[in-house]
Amino acid sequence: MFDSVPLLLLFAASAFGCLFMIVAAVLVPSGARRVEAGGESEPPVTILVPLHGDEPGLFDNLAAYCSQAYAGPVQIVLGVADPRDAAIRVVKRLQQAFPGRAIDLTVNTRMAGTNPKVSNLIGMSSAIKHEIIVLVDSDIRVGPDYLRRVVGALVRCGGAVTCPYYGISTGSLWSRLAQLMIDSHFLPGILVGVRFGFAQPCLGSTIALRRDSLAAIGGFEAVADCLADDYELGEKLRQRGETVSVVPFAVGHICDEDSWRTLWRHELRWALTIRTIDPVGYAMWSMTHALPLALVALCLGGGFHALALAAVAIACRALVVRAVERGYGLPPHPYWLIPVRDLLSFAVFLAGLASQRVSWRGHRFRVEPEGDLVELPEGRLVPKEGPSLP
Repeated sequence: MFDSVPLLLLFAASAFGCLFMIVAAVLVPSGARRVEAGGESEPPVTILVPLHGDEPGLFDNLAAYCSQAYAGPVQIVLGVADPRDAAIRVVKRLQQAFPGRAIDLTVNTRMAGTNPKVSNLIGMSSAIKHEIIVLVDSDIRVGPDYLRRVVGALVRCGGAVTCPYYGISTGSLWSRLAQLMIDSHFLPGILVGVRFGFAQPCLGSTIALRRDSLAAIGGFEAVADCLADDYELGEKLRQRGETVSVVPFAVGHICDEDSWRTLWRHELRWALTIRTIDPVGYAMWSMTHALPLALVALCLGGGFHALALAAVAIACRALVVRAVERGYGLPPHPYWLIPVRDLLSFAVFLAGLASQRVSWRGHRFRVEPEGDLVELPEGRLVPKEGPSLP
């Protein structure tokens, strides 16, 4: 059965990946449990949402913040970096639909640092009115009790609060593949990593913190050049002794990928973000790709045992997807896409090992070994000087 060391390692890694998925499926119910806010105060809060274009579902995403079951004052600050940005029309429509809400629009054309999202946030900072800040990406969909739960957790735990997310498909094949990546790879990985202490996430889906905490780490300017800006914010808070708590519920992420290129670029950027945060952990992540590893073993002569392991890997992935569906009350996924998704995820993983460049919000960047972004000249790629990224 194991007539070579590489074959033995492939079998062992694939078996580990299957075990990882079983553990993740078991942990999903605790990660998705319903947390009711009760007894905490509901202090004034400012929600920051940096915008870039009229994304699918953007109005509904933003309208959810205007319909919160929250007693305290809520200011919503929406920012763009271009006065011609199509998102401005959505903001104007939102202001008309919710005239009683404090909805502020900022337009900041000055680029502060190389990270376009953080540059936008720096421009939005002057509009913040309240002590508690909730930072949310524009592609996030929340429920009416979102603020009560997030701010309640911040009041109880202090420091900062973040939460994971599940995928919401817009219907295209590429969107469904993106959704499946989140629900069968990313979300289970976060749950396992947090439970066993080898992941300390701080996710752009939600970062709630106090204004003085943000000021103490140097504001958004402290991460103006970072690819992994969300993680770096959390890391800087931890360095000054504050905790970053992961709350046991999730928000929705709109998967608006409409082409192969969009899907690939988005996931490659995610892969590089993870690799810059934890290169060793990223390499170890290879063992969670159970199906591709089993298929490689099959190609190397693993025979029936490798084929059986591949079937088990597919079944384990389906088990994870089913657990996520039940835990978070999601509609059924296209299970026939699971093998395709697993092979695509492995291809993204391999590309993430070698790639040095990302495309993001109309910009092209080279990623430095320490995770900083260096913008490339328009229309061409500049060869990287010095040693390659690990």
